[in-house]
Formats: sequence, structure tokens, C-alpha cells
Amino acid sequence: MTYYLVIDIGGTFIKYGILGENENLIEQEKMATNAHQGGPHILQVVKDLVKWYSEKYDLSGVCISTAGMVDPDKGEVFYAGPQIPNYAGTNFKHTIESEFGISCSVENDVNCAGLAESISGNARDSEISLCLTIGTGIGGCLVIDNNVFHGYSNSACEVGYIHLPDGAFQDLASTSALVKYVATLENDSESDWSGYRIFEEAKKGHPNCIIAIDRMVNYLAQGIANICYVANPQTVVLGGGIMAQKNFLKEKIEKALATYLVESLLEKTKLVFAHHENNAGMLGAYYHFRHQHH
Repeated sequence: MTYYLVIDIGGTFIKYGILGENENLIEQEKMATNAHQGGPHILQVVKDLVKWYSEKYDLSGVCISTAGMVDPDKGEVFYAGPQIPNYAGTNFKHTIESEFGISCSVENDVNCAGLAESISGNARDSEISLCLTIGTGIGGCLVIDNNVFHGYSNSACEVGYIHLPDGAFQDLASTSALVKYVATLENDSESDWSGYRIFEEAKKGHPNCIIAIDRMVNYLAQGIANICYVANPQTVVLGGGIMAQKNFLKEKIEKALATYLVESLLEKTKLVFAHHENNAGMLGAYYHFRHQHH
């Protein structure tokens, strides 16, 4: 049996587990990231996980998916937002390979999610797919023939920063933007609201929640259309927590997209929702490892 330790480092949780034959997760757990403790803390957590699991399993590799901008050849984070201080410069690959003698690969979490959807998810058999994860911000990944397109300096598809007429894409169409807008309309604190609560209230007919969701969908369609004009993907995959509301959102997004995409493009662009959900990062980290080591 071959075993891989798969680790997905997000701003809130670190998910990890053991992937066995047939790409099955035979163990999986999660813990709080405690991102405020910074890069050195996260590196130590990863080393502890490698030590613990390498004593239980004969590991063939350590596959890491992480927030931040990653140089996949060096296996190093070269840029991270303020949520994880002192994370830039963290080199997982070098540390793990030199300390444990186990092969390691590192890739950005959205790229991992996009790869997982392209290889075994809802973008399977697509020549070009665009994966967007809608959460605190908006992450993007372009996969061409099952390979992540990294761009010249590993910064391709940083779509959250795209400028729309009213501001940056992720400041208008992310879950956190949705929560902020509802809290403003309701004169509440943002902590009173969550993406989940907004959708539950909208289904009961809450007017401000419906207005806020429609506003988010409109901005989401603008951003997706702009990317489609450049990249012309066959499939657009939407992931992230609130995209579990696909029954509520699919028709709305398709309708809004029709406003912004010319018909010849619209009819050749398929909109789907992520299949792998919470395991996408771990599974994509394994696919990335496989790409690098075969």
C-alpha cells in the first residue's frame, strides 16, 4: 500500500488526512489554524503532523495545499495576506525533505481545488476550466489540459483583485462582502450575520437578504464574464461555503451571466458547482504531487 499525508492549510482550519489506494481518504481530521500565530507556528504544526503520521504509515509523500501565493517548484510561500503573519518565505518542501527524507510538494489552495475539479470533479473532461472559490475573498484557478496555468511569476488568476466599476471583485462578490452589506442594511454588527444565515432568511422572504444576494450575484457575473472574455473556459466551477446553495443560486447566476456575456460565448460556457467541496484542497494537493513526481 502507498500512503500520502495530505494537508490543506486555510486561514481558519488546517485539514489533514491519509490518502490510500484508489485516492480514498482513510483518515481525516481538522484543527484550528491559529493563523495569528504566523508562519513559524504553521510550519511547526506541519512538522508535527509529518512526524506523527510517518511513525504510523510508510509515507510515500507529503502533499500540501495552502493559502497564499506559492512557488510550486521551490515548494515555498512567497506572498501571504495579513491574516497569516510571517508566512512569506515559509519553505515546506525543503524543511520536510531535509528533516524527514520524505518527498514533499506544495501548491496554492485554490489551484489545488481547481486541479481536483478538473481531474475527478465537475470539470472532468474539460480542456480549459476556471475554478473560483468564493469565501473571505475570491480565489481563481485556470486549468488547461489538467495542468494549472501559473503565469509568468506564479501569480496567474489572482482574480480577487480584478477592478469592477464599483471596486475590487472580492470586495463586492465574496461571502464577507455579502455579510458586510446585509449588516449595513440591517444596522447590525457583522458578527450577527453569516453567509448561511443570509440564505436561510432569503428563502423565508427577508427583503434585505434577497437584495444583498442579488447584488452579489450581479457582481459575480460581471467578474466571471470579464475572465471568460480573456480565457474562454469550457467550464466555470464555483466553490466555497456559500456555493453549497447551488439550488438557490444557479438560475440567478446564469441569468446574470446572460447580461454580461455575448451569446456566442455564453452558450459554450458551462457553469457548474464544485463536486469535492471540503476535500478539494487535500485531493488537489495529491494530484499536484503526482504531477511533480511522475
